[in-house]
Amino acid sequence: MKRYIFVVVIAGLALPLFAQLDVPPHNFVSGNWGFIGPRLYQNDAGARLARANFTVPQSGVMVYEFNIRYEGGAEDGHGGVGLHIFIDNALNVSSWGVGRSYLLWLNYDETSASERIPQGLSAQVYRSISHSSMELVESISLNEYLPLLIENLNYAIPFRITANGTTGEVRIYDPSDPDMNRYFYFFIDSRDLPIRGNYAALRTNGLKASFALGLE
Repeated sequence: MKRYIFVVVIAGLALPLFAQLDVPPHNFVSGNWGFIGPRLYQNDAGARLARANFTVPQSGVMVYEFNIRYEGGAEDGHGGVGLHIFIDNALNVSSWGVGRSYLLWLNYDETSASERIPQGLSAQVYRSISHSSMELVESISLNEYLPLLIENLNYAIPFRITANGTTGEVRIYDPSDPDMNRYFYFFIDSRDLPIRGNYAALRTNGLKASFALGLE
């Protein structure tokens, strides 16, 4: 089982097990990315398609663990952050989709114009078909978690995702459950199986966020 550890800092406290891990090869495609100490920041709240690509071979069972800390920008009622996995071809220019891949997206929109995107806090899964085309696979409301998120905006929120590139099952664990026993799940389209990728990417839309990186 391969692990890709995006964030190794919880509420500012480094986890010793991952403290010396190297950042994988990367390219800051769009947005204002930069390291401050061990953390990677995306500091442009106006960037709509901010993306950082990372060279990470992916196949079989993958575990993605990361923490995201909100740094500002959603005061206008809109913002999003997400993780692109199993990217076959990472275009190094700003784009809507990223080759053939899947985007796991956390979205906040007080005035959503789409019937498929709930107002408030929600999560989406997109299937990227090309650099210019994505289709919505899943969309769920997360407004029940909004008060908890608002109370913890100053802290890094932990996430854990497992993805089986052979069977297509993807589990997104509930970050409010310390035992990680609850999770949402979906299945990668059977047309894409088995799925492999050469890159993963962090993305933001209209907000600032910080991450810390490592590879195990």
